[in-house]
Amino acid sequence: MKKIITLIAFTMMTLAGMAQSKDEVIVAEQTERLRLAMISGNKAELDSLVMDRLTYAHSSGKVEDKETFVHTLSIKKSDFRRIELSDQSVTVAGKTAIVQHVLRADTNDGGIPGKVNLGIVLVWKKQHDTWKLLARRAFKISY
Repeated sequence: MKKIITLIAFTMMTLAGMAQSKDEVIVAEQTERLRLAMISGNKAELDSLVMDRLTYAHSSGKVEDKETFVHTLSIKKSDFRRIELSDQSVTVAGKTAIVQHVLRADTNDGGIPGKVNLGIVLVWKKQHDTWKLLARRAFKISY
């Protein structure tokens, strides 16, 4: 019986350590909203998710500001057909959050189908009561 109680206590402590904070859950939800908005190209949604001081860096080294980022996706110049995120982690420190994940996507930029496989680092900043994207960095990975 003592072994069972010890096992239950250990399991509960392990699960409690894995639980996400409220802010971590909200940042993960914002990241999902961003993924969907990047696919749809919904200008209003994209605009609402990012800060005015956004720096959005592509794996090519090209860096866009908010206006260029939103415009490029909303007119489908950069056209994501599918985006899949995996191996995601969310770390919150005060009013700043860092999200890391692997992004695999099917694209159709300029009518040319393609595939991307990227490592992504997102920096979210809590502005009033809303988490908004401040920065994004991408780097090529191979599998």
